[in-house]
Amino acid sequence: MTRARTFWTFAITSVALLMVTLDNLVVTTALPVIRSDLGATLEGLEWTVNAYTLTFAVLLLTGAALGDRFGRRRLFVIGLTVFTAASVAAALSNSIESLIAARAIQGLGAAIVVPLTLTLLSAAVPAERRGLALGAWGAIGGLAVALGPVVGGAIVEGIEWHWIFWINVPIGIVLVPLAWLRLGESRGASGSLDLVGLGLVSAGLLALVWGVIRGNPDGWTSTGVLASIICGLALLVAFVLWERRSRAPMLPLRFFRDRSFSLANVASLVMFFGLFGSVFLLSQFLQVVQGYSPFQAGLRVLPWTLAPMFVAPIAGALSDRIGGGLLMGVGMALQAVGLAWLGLVITPSVPYEVMVVPFIISGVGMGLFFAPVANVVLSSVRPHEEGQASGANNAIRELGGVFGVAVLASIFSGFGSFASPQAFVDGLRPAVIVGAAFVAFGAVAALAIPRRIGATSPDRAVASETAPA
Repeated sequence: MTRARTFWTFAITSVALLMVTLDNLVVTTALPVIRSDLGATLEGLEWTVNAYTLTFAVLLLTGAALGDRFGRRRLFVIGLTVFTAASVAAALSNSIESLIAARAIQGLGAAIVVPLTLTLLSAAVPAERRGLALGAWGAIGGLAVALGPVVGGAIVEGIEWHWIFWINVPIGIVLVPLAWLRLGESRGASGSLDLVGLGLVSAGLLALVWGVIRGNPDGWTSTGVLASIICGLALLVAFVLWERRSRAPMLPLRFFRDRSFSLANVASLVMFFGLFGSVFLLSQFLQVVQGYSPFQAGLRVLPWTLAPMFVAPIAGALSDRIGGGLLMGVGMALQAVGLAWLGLVITPSVPYEVMVVPFIISGVGMGLFFAPVANVVLSSVRPHEEGQASGANNAIRELGGVFGVAVLASIFSGFGSFASPQAFVDGLRPAVIVGAAFVAFGAVAALAIPRRIGATSPDRAVASETAPA
């Protein structure tokens, strides 16, 4: 029975993770077509991506807390239902505004589903196989990264872009009853929901992202942009002060006293900053500048996106032996090298063969990073706090993606435009190099993570020793 439950938990959570993560990246290949079909501006394309990732990031901690309080299986099913219904709304969108709204609701569903995939899986797997299981979980995320551009390109080219959302519907319809019937119910430490904290962080991040996105069109010194950025920063400071005093914080700041937890989250933030911001622009470069079709563009990034599927399981198995921080640091260093290489060699007429090697280097780097990061984060907190820790890490990395898209797109707009192939490259090169610099900084942070994770978490060790068998 235990093995059967473990199998079903892994299967259901993996497919759910694949679907949700795929939706995060499948849109990138369709952006040029959406831009043409709906008459969207660069700002509209940014919000098509960021409406999902921002809502996802902001509500992750609340999704994890709701699962801990009301039951992880129950909330997992609710999250799947919301995500599936929002996919229908996105598929039916006929304007950029309705698409952005549907993407925001998708982000809500994803915010409930993703952290619970990790906590449900962690609870169902024996401790001695945890590194391997979480490595496989990371490989599923890597598979979604690999399939995203290809699936998106194939659907856009073979049918139309609306079908990148319709594909979620039958998967969701199958997963919902399976999850209800096959997953075991579990709960974490229950407590009050931190609605004040949720309001402060949501408003603060929305104001900050809006200011960054509007910086180039309106001017960085314009009243609206400065007011938005200052207001956003003030609200985030208020959020930190509130969390320090709250009896039931949505993000316990004491987690960050643990060196492993803090450094792993810094690494996650800057990794996704560089990765998502670069993918957002590079996927458009292959179509807008080099003239590839959406499917052809998706195929050409496979050397980058497919590598994590093969590397992540091996890295996950090794993370318990040689330390997750070392693997993460090496992976981020490779990713930084790959991005910097692309930024230096890209021209309007650069042969595809010139980009293959940096694509492969970046892909291996992603695989080395994805696999151990979950184990590092969860091993640095008490077992009953894994839901909050998972939510925090996922929220922070998604925020990295949000700001990566916003900041690198702003750099692109400052130096280039869509006016001509050369103008596009003029904006792309400095943006990708900045992304590489952020990832390189994250590599330094990751390499500083202590090798023996458990030794840095005495509270977890005590909790594990006193936990019932």
